[in-house]
Amino acid sequence: MYTFNLITRNRLQIEAAYRGSWLAGLVIDTYADDMTRGGITIQTSKEQKNLKKFQKEEKRLKIWQSLRDVVAWGRMYGGSIGVLQIEGQDLSTPLDLETVGKGQFKGIAVYDRWQLNPDLTSVIMSGPDIGLPEYYDITTSLTTGTATAPEANALSHLVVHHSRVIRSIGIQLPYFQAITEMMWGESVLERMWDRLISFDSTTMSVANLVERANNRLVKIDKLREIIAAGGQAQQGLEAMFEMMRQFQTNEGMTLLDKEDEFDTTSYTFAGLSDVMLQFGQQMGGCAEIPLVRLFGQSPSGLNATGDSDLRTYYDNINSKQNSTMLEGVDKIVKVMWRSVFGNAAPDDLEWDFNPLWQMSALDKANIAKLNAETIIGVHEAGLMSTQTAMKELRQSSQETGLFSNITDEEIANAEDIDPPDPALEDPTGEPAKPVPSLDQKTAWRRIKSWIRKKKAA
Repeated sequence: MYTFNLITRNRLQIEAAYRGSWLAGLVIDTYADDMTRGGITIQTSKEQKNLKKFQKEEKRLKIWQSLRDVVAWGRMYGGSIGVLQIEGQDLSTPLDLETVGKGQFKGIAVYDRWQLNPDLTSVIMSGPDIGLPEYYDITTSLTTGTATAPEANALSHLVVHHSRVIRSIGIQLPYFQAITEMMWGESVLERMWDRLISFDSTTMSVANLVERANNRLVKIDKLREIIAAGGQAQQGLEAMFEMMRQFQTNEGMTLLDKEDEFDTTSYTFAGLSDVMLQFGQQMGGCAEIPLVRLFGQSPSGLNATGDSDLRTYYDNINSKQNSTMLEGVDKIVKVMWRSVFGNAAPDDLEWDFNPLWQMSALDKANIAKLNAETIIGVHEAGLMSTQTAMKELRQSSQETGLFSNITDEEIANAEDIDPPDPALEDPTGEPAKPVPSLDQKTAWRRIKSWIRKKKAA
């Protein structure tokens, strides 16, 4: 039978776990760090030269550090928001990108659910956020001295429109449960609370067992009578054991009376490591973080590297980024672009989350070589123009980092003429030279497959 254990509503208990349990802290921080530490890659052909300035401003405003806090406090408390700080604008009005001027964006202010009071009397009536609060009241002394409320004090509040907010929750709750949490989510610590306590209890039990592994037993004849008599008899007994401790050496020497008996109690620790590992695996499962990332331990087993676990975990992170952070990051990029350059972002601007799994330099070089040979082979086969080939090479730079410096001017200046078909004779009347075969078999198979599709079309 399951009953409610509403840890999410017990703020002090959650904070005590976060501050006092290294494991609870890792569950919150590790996931939030991985959701934001990769950043994004922005691509645009129209204003490529401005990207470095944009990235520099991104670092100065600590955008990803702020988003990291939004994700972390959302996981910890069940909900949090990041408010876009746009100088000179009323936070209670809907965000209009056209009104964002140069230098107005000042960063992101982060608030957890206990600093907020969602206005449930006014909710969003349509769209993907239907049913969520339209306004948030920020009731905190941190509002003192802001541009929108210079006279605010600890008891005052700010009203923020939802369009100016980056929202994050812990675990999504069904409708009626979400209502009980004021449309916030559930803390990730609530589901794993019993496993967290079990893990810590098991750890402490093992530690206590290790401490008792060296228990020693001394049998004293007529001990009760000595204690009952007290006085010099008991003092003599205590002096004897004090001397015994003093004369204990690395050799394990123990001084006893001829009639006394000495014995030790031994324990076996076989299987304890397996028990600890099983509890650790349960922790990793409920936290959705593999052991190799959560505990930083190498996997056991022959030829085990943990790469497959990390790849699966990083794929899940990327899926979470696209499902929970896509809209918010896109809003930040558009606001920042206007603030940095004073105009709207170019219409061809695209961005994507950087993958956490990074290829080695050798892997990138091999892939770049394969891509280049494939593109060149198709171009020489007469199935791709020079301009298209150059575009394909530049597009492959997102994966390998090579060919990224091919400019639009170079592509435009390239002759956009299809290369001669090698199956036709040249003007001299001699047969055309055959296209040299590719070194990579895989590349050649791709070319032939592409040609067959072209003919079929």
